[in-house]
Amino acid sequence: MTDPNIDFSMVLASAVHDMKNSLGMLLNSLDELRIEHEPALVGSNKFNMLQYEAERMHNDLVQLLGIYRLGENNLSAHIDEHYVPDFLAEHLARHTPLLEGLGIDYAIDAADINGFFDEDLLTGVLNNTINNAIRYTKSKILLTARQEDHELVIGVEDDGQGYPASMQHSGTPDFKSLDFKTGNTSLGLFFASSVAVLHQNGDRTGRIALHNGGTLGGGVFEIRLP
Repeated sequence: MTDPNIDFSMVLASAVHDMKNSLGMLLNSLDELRIEHEPALVGSNKFNMLQYEAERMHNDLVQLLGIYRLGENNLSAHIDEHYVPDFLAEHLARHTPLLEGLGIDYAIDAADINGFFDEDLLTGVLNNTINNAIRYTKSKILLTARQEDHELVIGVEDDGQGYPASMQHSGTPDFKSLDFKTGNTSLGLFFASSVAVLHQNGDRTGRIALHNGGTLGGGVFEIRLP
């Protein structure tokens, strides 16, 4: 008999939180192993795949917790001022060992600007987007930042085949449109767009945009914050 007092969604959220923390510790250990056993592990496809998949799962759990909090009306943006080039450099550095192990070139093209955003929320978006770019790029990843039309625009570009036409859009995908049967849920995009919407300035609201081209000719992910 099921206990009616059990909040199963809370149980799942607690379990996801614990798994996220465990994977964070695992990722730290993998970074330490890579340093301790260079150069043997630098070119190891198995080790690089292990680190990539662990990072991907960690990002997925971060997004699940964020979406759970969103559903509970318990997710809000705590806006503060940040120096954007340093923010991008710090988060690219997290992925640098894996990028170098996979032989992927990386760079930052950021204007000398400050931005106003929730650092933790944007960290979740950026880490997931970089991880996706690692999966689909051929050889290069570029992080960009600029001010345009009174918006802070942070982008992640790659030189892969780009987004299919069905994924290119600007705005916020509807949660009901996510397809859990095919496995292609676009959960990361829903999380990113939800984070963008939490950033508001007057009557203007943040959004994401997906298109192809950019500097590298592949996929371009942009989060635009007012």
